[in-house]
Amino acid sequence: MGVTRRAVLQAATAAGVAGAVGIGQSALAGHAVAASAPGDVVGKVTVGYQGWFACAGDGAPINGWWHWSQNWGQTPSTSNKAIAAWPDVRDYPTTYRTAFGNLGNGQPASLFSSHDQSTVDVHFRWMKQYGIDTAALQRFNPTGGEGPTRDAMVGKVRGAAESQGVKFYVMYDVSDWTSMQSDIKADWTNKMRTHTASPAYARQNDRPVVCVWGFGFNDNQRPFTPDACLDVVNWFKAQGCYVIGGVPTWWRTGDRDSRAGFSAVYYAFDMLSPWMVGRIGNAGDADNFYNVATVPDLAECAAHGIDYQPCVLPGGVSERQRAHGDFMWRQFYNMGRARVPSVYVSMFDEYNEGNQIAKTSESQVWVPTGSGFLALDEDGTACSSDYYLRLTGDGGRMLKGQIALTAVRPTPPLVGDTVPPTAPGNLRVSALTDTTVALAWTAATDNVGVTGYRIRRITGATATPVGAAAGDATTFTVTGLTAATTYTFDAQAIDAAGSISQPSGQIVATTTAGGSPTVDLARNRPASASSQTQVYGPGNAVDGNSNTYWESANNTFPQWLQVDLGSSTGVRRVVLALPPATAWATRTQTVSVHGSTDGASFGQLLAATPRTFDPATGNTVTLNLPAGTTARHVRLVFTANTGWPAGQVAEFGVYGG
Repeated sequence: MGVTRRAVLQAATAAGVAGAVGIGQSALAGHAVAASAPGDVVGKVTVGYQGWFACAGDGAPINGWWHWSQNWGQTPSTSNKAIAAWPDVRDYPTTYRTAFGNLGNGQPASLFSSHDQSTVDVHFRWMKQYGIDTAALQRFNPTGGEGPTRDAMVGKVRGAAESQGVKFYVMYDVSDWTSMQSDIKADWTNKMRTHTASPAYARQNDRPVVCVWGFGFNDNQRPFTPDACLDVVNWFKAQGCYVIGGVPTWWRTGDRDSRAGFSAVYYAFDMLSPWMVGRIGNAGDADNFYNVATVPDLAECAAHGIDYQPCVLPGGVSERQRAHGDFMWRQFYNMGRARVPSVYVSMFDEYNEGNQIAKTSESQVWVPTGSGFLALDEDGTACSSDYYLRLTGDGGRMLKGQIALTAVRPTPPLVGDTVPPTAPGNLRVSALTDTTVALAWTAATDNVGVTGYRIRRITGATATPVGAAAGDATTFTVTGLTAATTYTFDAQAIDAAGSISQPSGQIVATTTAGGSPTVDLARNRPASASSQTQVYGPGNAVDGNSNTYWESANNTFPQWLQVDLGSSTGVRRVVLALPPATAWATRTQTVSVHGSTDGASFGQLLAATPRTFDPATGNTVTLNLPAGTTARHVRLVFTANTGWPAGQVAEFGVYGG
C-alpha cells in the first residue's frame, strides 16, 4: 500500500510557512511564463488520479477492500476504515455494500470500485464535463502484490480517456521502491510505453509525458542518491519522453523538505511540479506561498527554460480547511495573478486524505450514521457534491483567460436544483409470468419534481439498468426474462436536473414455470422463530425487503423459522433468499421444510438438505415441495450454516400449487 504523501511532508510545514519571507508582487504578472507552447500539460489543468480503490467481489486481482479499509480483507466499517471523506456514489452504476451504518437518509452505505470500467468511465466523464484536461495516473511500485491490479487500471484509464476525450499520462511515485532505478525502466519498457500509442496519451512538445514523483525529498521513504535520480531522468529523456518532476516544495532553496545536492536533478526535468499538500491550510497560507514559493519558483523555471506546474488543493475535509471553496479559490486566484499557465490539482479521488475534488457527500444525509465523517457543509455552508469539480473548471477557465481574473469565486456552492429526489418506497412485485416481472412502488419526492424512474437488475454486486418509467408512473414491467428464475431489482428516482436518488430497497422475484401461481402467500404474514439475534427478527423474512433478515441465536442448532399463511392452502414452492450484497459471501445452510394445519403438529415436507446461497446468482434458492402439499403453517428447520453459526433468511416466500 502506498504511503500517503501528506505524511511525508507534515514535519516541514511549520518551517515552510513560519520561515517564509515575502518578496512582494510578481514582476511577471503581465504575462504568462512558460518555456513551452501549450500542449497536453502546458497551459492545461491536470489532476492526480489514484484509481486505487477496490471492493470484495469486483474481480480485481487484489481481491479485497483496497484502500477503503485498514484491513483490506474485511468489509469497511466505522472501526475498519482508511478514508477521511465519504464519496457521493449516486452516479455509479455499480456499488458494493459496506458494514457501515446506513446513510443519514436510511439508504445502504455503499462504495465504488476503481476496478470497474463503469467507475472509471464516470470519473473521466466528470473530467470532461468540468473542464479538466489531463489525468496523471498514479503508479506506485508495480512489482509487488498490487502490481496486477495497477496494471489493469492503466488499461481501464486508457479506455475511459479515449472514450471521453480526456488526456492521461503515467505518474510514477517512487515511495518505498527500493529497486526503483532498474525497475522503473523495465516497467516503462515492458508495460507502460505501449500505452503511449493511444490518441489519449498526453504529449507535450510532441513527446509522450511521464512524471516521476519523489526525487529529492528529505525523508527515509526516498533515500535515492542524486546520481541515481539523474540517471532515471536522463534515461526517460533518451526514450523520447517529456519528463515532469514531482519535487519537494523547497526544491529551489534545497532545504527543509528537500535534500541538499539535488539541483542537477531538478534542473534536468522538462517541467517541475512542487508538492503543496500539508504545506498550507487556509487563505493566509496560500497568500504567503504566493510570495515565497509561486512567484520565485516561476521566475527560476523561466530562467532555466523549465515549465512550471504548481499544485492547487481543495483542503482536507476532516481538517475543516475548505471554507466552502474560499481556500481553493484563493490558490487559483494567486496562480492567476502570477500568470501561471499550468496547474496540478491534488487530487481527483484522494478520499483517504479527504483531499479529493470528485463528488463527495454534501451533508450528513449522505454520510453513514455514526461514522464520524464530515460532509462538504462542515462549516455550515451548503455545498453541492460536485462543487469542487465546478471550482476546478472555473479555475481552469480563469487561468486560460476565458473568464476574468477575480478573487471572488465565480460559482456559488449551490446552483439551481441540487437536491436529489428521495428514494422510491415500498418496491414490490405486482404480477409475474414466466418471462416478466411487474413492479410497483411508492412515488419519490423532490424539491422541484421527479421526472422519472430507473429500474435496475441486481446480479451479485452489479446493478444493470433494464428500463425506465417516465413522469409520475410508479409501475414498470421487466420483460425478456427466463422462466423459473430468481431475479433481484431496485429502482431509483430522477429529477429534471439529472440528479439520481439512492436506490429503493431491493425486491426478489422468481418467474413462473408452467403457469404456477405467482403470489407470495407469506408476504407480510405473521412470522415466528425459535430465537433471534438483536433486531434481526422473523418479521424481516416476510417484509419483501431483501436487505433485512432474520438471524437466529448463534452457536445453537437446530433453529426454526415459520410463517402462518392464515388458512390451509396448497403450497408448491418455498423460495429463500439472503441479502444480495457480495459482503454476504457464498454459504451453505442445511434446511428441512415442515408443514402444519394447526401450528402444533408438524410433518416433514422436505428432508434436511444442504442449500447453497451464492451472491453471484442472486443469493436465492428454490425448494420444490411434493405435489398435493397442503399447509397453513410452513416451518424451516436449520441445522448448519457454513457462513455463520446461525440460521439466516432475508426472504421467505411461499407459493401455491
